[in-house]
Amino acid sequence: MTSIQQRAALQSQIWKIANDVRGAVDGWDFKQYVLGTLFYRFISENFASYIEGGDDSIQYAELPDSVITPEIKDDAIKTKGYFIYPTQLFAKVAASANTNESLNTELATIFAAIEASANGYPSEQDIKGLFADFDTTSNRLGNTVKDKNARLAAVLKGVAELDFGHFDASHIDLFGDAYEFLISNYAANAGKSGGEFFTPQHVSKLIAQLAMHKQSSVNKIYDPACGSGSLLLQAKKHFDAHIIEDGFFGQEINHTTYNLARMNMFLHNINYDKFNIQLGNTLIAPHFGDDKPFDAIVTNPPYSVKWIGSDDPTLINDERFAPAGVLAPKSKADFAFVLHALSYLSSRGRAAIVCFPGIFYRGGAEQKIRQYLVDHNYVETVISLAPNLFFGTTIAVNILVLSKHKTDTTTQFIDASRLFKKETNNNVLLDAHIKEIMEVFDSKANVDHFAQSVSFEAIAANDYNLSVSSYVEAEDTREVVDIAELNAELKTTVARIGKLRAEIDVIVAEIEGEELEA
Repeated sequence: MTSIQQRAALQSQIWKIANDVRGAVDGWDFKQYVLGTLFYRFISENFASYIEGGDDSIQYAELPDSVITPEIKDDAIKTKGYFIYPTQLFAKVAASANTNESLNTELATIFAAIEASANGYPSEQDIKGLFADFDTTSNRLGNTVKDKNARLAAVLKGVAELDFGHFDASHIDLFGDAYEFLISNYAANAGKSGGEFFTPQHVSKLIAQLAMHKQSSVNKIYDPACGSGSLLLQAKKHFDAHIIEDGFFGQEINHTTYNLARMNMFLHNINYDKFNIQLGNTLIAPHFGDDKPFDAIVTNPPYSVKWIGSDDPTLINDERFAPAGVLAPKSKADFAFVLHALSYLSSRGRAAIVCFPGIFYRGGAEQKIRQYLVDHNYVETVISLAPNLFFGTTIAVNILVLSKHKTDTTTQFIDASRLFKKETNNNVLLDAHIKEIMEVFDSKANVDHFAQSVSFEAIAANDYNLSVSSYVEAEDTREVVDIAELNAELKTTVARIGKLRAEIDVIVAEIEGEELEA
C-alpha cells in the first residue's frame, strides 16, 4: 500500500468512526478520542513487541497476567518507561468492546494503571497525565453508561480495523496525518484556530530543513511553543541519517496539546529518556535554562498573542530580553518569542521561526528589536510564504531564520509567495517548492523577483524594515504594451472611422433627397 493509499484509507476510516458517533460527540472533542485510541493501540503493540523480543513462539497478549514477575515489570519500565499487562493491551480490550458492559470504567482503570506504572521511575513525569484528555466517563460520550460504551466501542473497533502493519513500518505519519485530517475538518466548526495547535507537515519540513541546514549533527532540538510536536518530529525525520545527541525538548502552554506532544514522541519511537516536553508559559516561566544552548530551534509561536510585558518590571532585566533594551508590546508578544529563541540558540546553530508579517515593518518597540537583531548580525534570512498554508488562518506568514555564525553582514530576503499548490481549502508546499527555497537559501544568490541579499547599510537606511516586499521586487505580470504600435493602430482606426462617417453622410443625403422629391 502506497503512502497516498494509506493516507486515503486512514481518512476514510476516521470518517467512518465519526459517522458511528455523529451527533453525540463534538468534532473537536471527538479528536481526542481518536488520537488517544491511536496512541493506546500503538503503545500496546510496541510494548508487546518489546516483551516478545522477536520470538514468534511468544504471544504476549495470550499470556496470563500472573506470569509477570516484579523483575520483568521493573526491567520493562526502566527500558520503555511504562508497563502494560497482557489483559490491558488494546487488542484484548477492543476484541470484547462490543459486549463489555463496563468498558468505559475498565478503560479508565487501564489508563490510570499505565500511568501509575511509571511512579517512582525516571519516566514518571513523561508518562503522567498522558490519558488525561481521554475521559471515558464524560457525558460528552452519552448520558447513559450504555451510550458511552457503544461510542467507545465504535472508536476502538474503527482504530483496530486500520491495517497498515506495524505503526513504525507504515509509509505515513499516522498520528500526524490523523491529527491534520481531524483539525482540517473540525477546527473551523469548533470555532477554534487549528493553526494555533498544528503546523502542517509540509511547512514543518521546510522549517526543519532551514534550522538544520548543513549540520551533520546537533546536540539537541528545541521548540519553545511546541504544540503537538510536529516541528520537532520533522526534525527527527530530517536527521534520521545523522545524530541527535541529547534528544528533543519542547514547552507548551496548552494542556491538551502538551499531552499530544508527549504521545507523539512515543508514537515516533522516541523513548522517554530522549525527549523532555514541559507544560507552562515559555515567556513567563521558561524551562530548559540549564539545558541551553541548542543547535537547532524550530517554532511556530502564536501570532500577536497578549502577554504581561512591561507590566512586569523584572522582565526588562531578564537575560533573554535585556540585550535588546526593550520588551515586545503587551498586545503583541511575537518578538518576545523571537528573543527567547535567540537566547537559547548556540553559536553554531540556527533558529527558524514562523512569524506574523506585521512585526517586520511596524514601528515602536518592534522597530527597536529589529534594529538590535540587525545591528548584531543575527538575521540570516526572511522568507515570505504563500497565503492560506495554515489551518484556521489565510495569513501569508513569514519565516525568520536567526544565526549566530554569519560570515558577512548581508541579510537575505526570499519571496516564496508564488510557491504553492491549491488543494481543497488550503494551499500546500510541495517538495519541489521546498527544494527551490532551500537551494537559494544555501547559495544566497540574487534571483530577480525571488531572492535578494541586502547590505546592513541599506537595511539601516530603511529604518530597519525587514519586509520581504521592501527588497524583492514583485514580478510585473501585466501585458507589455508597445505605445508606438498602439498609436499607429489608433491612427488607422480613426482614419477608417472618418471614411465610414463620410460614406454614411453621402447615403443619408441621398435618402433625404429622395424623400424631398417624393
